[in-house]
Amino acid sequence: MIEAFLPLLQASDSARVVNVSSLLGLLKNVPNEWAKEILSDVENLSEERIDEVLREFLKDMKEGMLETKGWPKHLSAYKLSKAAFNAYTRVLAKRYKKICFNSVCPGYVKTDMTCNTGQLTAAEGAQSVVRLALLPNDKLNSGLFFHQQQVSSF
Repeated sequence: MIEAFLPLLQASDSARVVNVSSLLGLLKNVPNEWAKEILSDVENLSEERIDEVLREFLKDMKEGMLETKGWPKHLSAYKLSKAAFNAYTRVLAKRYKKICFNSVCPGYVKTDMTCNTGQLTAAEGAQSVVRLALLPNDKLNSGLFFHQQQVSSF
């Protein structure tokens, strides 16, 4: 979807993309050292490298080798998809300097996905997303991960 909107975003002098992610996608939740090394290497990170990690994960999953190969034991696909999404945010931020790309975890929100066990209402969770979308141009940094309203490491 981002690729489809790029021509419109590039025409703007204040374009922003705020990717809603999760703390579960942080690299500390990816025990596979090879994958962690690739996804944390911002200088050499590319879509191809992200796809390489995801292909290896899928291969290991199909072969029943997730635990043996050092992938997350619980919520494996979710964690890897969010880690890849965060990495893709950094790739885009590096490639398109005129557009501000960031990822944000809004917190543990009461939604159908959390079986309404979250601590925040949907409106409270949306605050961090909307804040990033509306920051003035002089307050923007691109390629970052936010937990709620604070910058966090990937």
